[in-house]
Formats: sequence, C-alpha cells, structure tokens
Amino acid sequence: MENKTRRMCFNINGLLGGIIATVLLLSILGVLTYLAIDVQQANATNFYEIQDPTSIQANSVDNAAKRVIK
Repeated sequence: MENKTRRMCFNINGLLGGIIATVLLLSILGVLTYLAIDVQQANATNFYEIQDPTSIQANSVDNAAKRVIK
C-alpha cells in the first residue's frame, strides 16, 4: 500500500518550529550582546588606584581592600 500523504516540500510544523527556534536564539544572543556592551561601557571609565602597593602579598584575599575607585 502506497503512502499518499507524502509531501515534496518541508512540513509547515517542522519549518515553522525551526524558524521560531532560530529567531528565539538570535533574540537571546542580541539581548545578551547588548547587555554585555552596556556593562563594558559603564565600567570602562571606573578607574581604580592601589593604596600601598608594596604591602600586596602574592595570594591574599586582603589585596582587594587595597583597591580604591577614583
């Protein structure tokens, strides 16, 4: 018995689902890229100064206290 419901082109459900998934992923990529650029621009002008650089130790969590934002 021959299958008479075959189609030559893509099924609309599969094609539409692929398009929706692609648009959704590109939208997420665009939003995350915009947010990353926004954060980078906001922090590009936040300079900091190190107080007493001679007292910095190699592996110490106290080194973060020596940074002061100008």
